[in-house]
Amino acid sequence: MVKFLKSGKVVIVLQGRMAGRKAVIITSSDAGNKERPYAHCVVAGIDKYPERVSKRMNKKKLVSRSRIKPFIRYVNHRHIMPTRYNIDLGKDFKGKIQLSDPTKRKASIRLVTKTFQQRYLAGKNRWFFQKLKF
Repeated sequence: MVKFLKSGKVVIVLQGRMAGRKAVIITSSDAGNKERPYAHCVVAGIDKYPERVSKRMNKKKLVSRSRIKPFIRYVNHRHIMPTRYNIDLGKDFKGKIQLSDPTKRKASIRLVTKTFQQRYLAGKNRWFFQKLKF
């Protein structure tokens, strides 16, 4: 079978608290491991999407409305739906995302926030930063 859930693939989370949110696969495990004996992947996604902005808004309001709140999770392969989009985040997150220790988890979330914020402000991957309408 062809492996298509590779790192960088944009997916939509279907189950759990983050259902309906877009995410990017960081690492994927087809065979599973001792802790999680099922096929799973680590995803980084957007919990709170940026809001609409206009030219009339002042700088403080622009900054607050363009803020992104991310999440990082282990997700079962059956609970995600792949899209046709890819985001090249390999060099940004390679070996830096760790979820085992709470302090490392916070550092990982800060890294994801910084990266997503830079990409959003630069105008890259516009579809990824828009809320799904359904």
